[in-house]
Amino acid sequence: MSRLHIFDMDGTLLYGSACLEISRHLGQIDAVNAIEERWGRGEVGHVEFYELCLPLWAGLGEEDIDEVFAATSWLDGVQEVWADIADRGEHSAVITLSPQFFADRLVAWGVGSAHGAAVDVISPLDPDNVLTPLLKVRIAQELMLRYGLTADDCIAYGDSSSDVPLFELLSNTVAVNGSEALNRLSAASYEGGDLREAYALGRALLAPQHAGDT
Repeated sequence: MSRLHIFDMDGTLLYGSACLEISRHLGQIDAVNAIEERWGRGEVGHVEFYELCLPLWAGLGEEDIDEVFAATSWLDGVQEVWADIADRGEHSAVITLSPQFFADRLVAWGVGSAHGAAVDVISPLDPDNVLTPLLKVRIAQELMLRYGLTADDCIAYGDSSSDVPLFELLSNTVAVNGSEALNRLSAASYEGGDLREAYALGRALLAPQHAGDT
């Protein structure tokens, strides 16, 4: 029996957010920090967030993105976790509200697929390309269908309100340095800096039924 491990990115795989790291690189950290705070309070919607951020990222190129990705503070063990999942014949995916152009770099680290907001600093913003927490659920369901899996075969790892709909859908969930609300909703919670430890909690959720997975 295969499995699907679904990871949020910001706050789950890395400290902070990809948008803040990009903004720091471009000297726009204060402006985007303020936008993120407004988004966190519900004053800015998902589409408006990018409407405000993308003009501040004018001139961002592939070399800049590579540099930001390399300089980002990631939890330890990310690549080892994805290698273990692949070695077991299981599937992994990252579903994030952050830009696809940043999340794509994770494929080279071994994640099975990466799904983010299909935005860039050149093209006009298409609201349909902006992800929302509910779209995370739709993408997860599409992946389950692709791999022939059910919700019971999936484990979600997340940290914040954007993960709530997915955590409500799935019974196997791990809050990673999670908010108080997500910790209450999750089946297991992890505080620390090593994704391998959070992953072990995820595998343990399946242990009573599949002892050979641990």
